[in-house]
Amino acid sequence: MSLAIASNRRRRKIVFGALTVLLHLLLLDWFGGQLGKPREPAKREAPPAEARLLKTPVTPVQAPDVQPPQPVLQPPPPIPPLPLEPVEVAQAGDAPAAAGEGEGARAPVPDAAPGDQAGTPAAGQGSAPNGVADVQSSQAGAPAQPAAEPAAKPAPEARKYKVDLPPAADIQMDVARTDANGTNWSGDALLSWTLTPTSYKIRVEAGITVVFAHVNLLTLTSEGTVGDEGFMPALMTEKRRGKSMTATHFNRNTGRLSFSASEANYPLVWGAQDKASVPLQLTAIARGDPQQLSGNIDILVGEDRDASVFSFVVLGQEQIDTRMGRIATWHLARPPKPGSYNSRLDLWLAPDHGWMPVQIRNLEASGAVTTQTVNNIVMKNSGS
Repeated sequence: MSLAIASNRRRRKIVFGALTVLLHLLLLDWFGGQLGKPREPAKREAPPAEARLLKTPVTPVQAPDVQPPQPVLQPPPPIPPLPLEPVEVAQAGDAPAAAGEGEGARAPVPDAAPGDQAGTPAAGQGSAPNGVADVQSSQAGAPAQPAAEPAAKPAPEARKYKVDLPPAADIQMDVARTDANGTNWSGDALLSWTLTPTSYKIRVEAGITVVFAHVNLLTLTSEGTVGDEGFMPALMTEKRRGKSMTATHFNRNTGRLSFSASEANYPLVWGAQDKASVPLQLTAIARGDPQQLSGNIDILVGEDRDASVFSFVVLGQEQIDTRMGRIATWHLARPPKPGSYNSRLDLWLAPDHGWMPVQIRNLEASGAVTTQTVNNIVMKNSGS
């Protein structure tokens, strides 16, 4: 047993020794091969990069010419208000000044409209009549300042006509209106007037029918005297649906035409009319002498806020259809007048019916058209 173990140990030593000798031989062979090879040059590391600033010749830039600063213009000092001349206050016992004395271009104080309280402006007008503001200011303890009134406008040259007033009557009319958007309406209108040897009264009403109900849109009244001029208005009132009543005053004593809705005023001229009386004044001119229906028929007409000369021209003779039958007429027209009025007014006067207006048409600037055509004429006793 011990001999076998000893034999194994000897074998292991021999094997181990042989392996050791073989390993050394391999190492010596590898080293010998390495010693025979040429030596490779060592790799040189790249030098660190250097950042250098190159001096580049710089072209000098010429500085722009700098203008000396301009002096700042100071705004002119405010112009002091002109000193107002002192207002002389009349002392107790002083005699009142004559009417119109020292007034210059001051508009006359319009008379109060029917139903208005004295010294109270009509509802919705926005300003008191001339003279009322001064009184209220004095009552409040503040000094009254002289108000700048618009200068009176010059009177236009009036053409005089021979007139013959139409007898009192009621002209009943059918109303057809087309709005600017194409909506059509129908209704009725009335032109009614009465006469006495010295005075007249005119009433105009116009309305439409809405779902079997009558809606009044406009009411005009005119009253005054009659004479060689024909109708001589003293007061016209106008009431439109949804608006306050306005008044136009023809003051024969002062010779002025004024308005409750504005401060405009005009001198009265021969034959001046209002919107309610002008159709009947044209009737009176035609009745006075049909030959007068030539050229332009110029009439100063006072409206609700202003006045202008209506220039009518005769367009010729026409036949119109009415519920009274076919009627022969003379067609008169007032074309639009830039700067005065933008609407067109047409009237048809019937010679066989005393030259009464049997059709009236108004073409508004918006394009809306309202036509009133006679359907009945009722004669009345004078003064009724």
